[in-house]
Amino acid sequence: MVRQLRHLLEFVLFSSVVFVIQALPVATAERVAESLALLIHRLPARLNRRDVAEANLRHALGDFPADEVDRLILGMWKHLFRMVGEIVQMRRRVRLETSGQILDFRWRDECVQALLSGRRVLCLGGHFGNWEISVNTFGHFGFPMGVIARDLDNPWLHRWFQRFRESSGSWMISKNGGGSEVVESLETCGMVALLCDQDAGPRGVFVDFFGRQASTFKSIALLALQYDALIVVGCGLRIPRNKETRTNWVPFLLATQAIIDSREFDGEDGISRLTQEFTTALENLVRRAPEQYFWVHRRWKSEPRRRRPAVGKAA
Repeated sequence: MVRQLRHLLEFVLFSSVVFVIQALPVATAERVAESLALLIHRLPARLNRRDVAEANLRHALGDFPADEVDRLILGMWKHLFRMVGEIVQMRRRVRLETSGQILDFRWRDECVQALLSGRRVLCLGGHFGNWEISVNTFGHFGFPMGVIARDLDNPWLHRWFQRFRESSGSWMISKNGGGSEVVESLETCGMVALLCDQDAGPRGVFVDFFGRQASTFKSIALLALQYDALIVVGCGLRIPRNKETRTNWVPFLLATQAIIDSREFDGEDGISRLTQEFTTALENLVRRAPEQYFWVHRRWKSEPRRRRPAVGKAA
């Protein structure tokens, strides 16, 4: 009962925030997001996980000066709070008829050819840019897909995000026990979208990500190999406004970084080579705008198991 009450109160608070953001002009919502980012950024490290973000940044991008690291972490918080506002306002602002004013699509023809190829397609992104706008846009253009995501602990919030993600025609697939739904989606509509930069624990396949071994789910490569699928790696990257922008909504670049044919990755090491290929593609995306990556995400949480020397063998 206590848990249900807490969930209800959380949802009431969330709904109140959503109501306010929906009523705000875009520019005002952005200013509010930046103010909240400054507030979070100035909290002690134990509350905003600054130590995690700073360690990840320095390991991934090198020994940056302290002021540059601080700029990137603050930029990350600004990005995340702006993303919240964009998600809340997306159904009202991003529609098929307004997409040309908001979105620029790089490597569009190749991506559309992949989606129309008649083959199964895995659309991969990461905790980078606005990962919601890409799926939303594809749905508007007649390419709905199954979206694999973790169930939220709060069922009220979970249903809100489910309605949001399904508003453009796509549908949710639970990350927990959703294997049959993934297979069904691939066999019926042929397309599934998911994030490929989540820690898979000690049993995952370890590949290089920013020069450091990162555990990645084998299931992505296994599915691609099983269905001879194409893998499309891309993102929704927020870009600066310019004089030609015809709307007050922030512009986005839908960038296709790589289209990978799983049929080229046969052999015993096919899973690891394919996993490395799409992980490298994601890394190249993040390098474009590192402030739009979720650096407090514990991507390198798991470490590869060290092999024990054989008994009786000389060191």
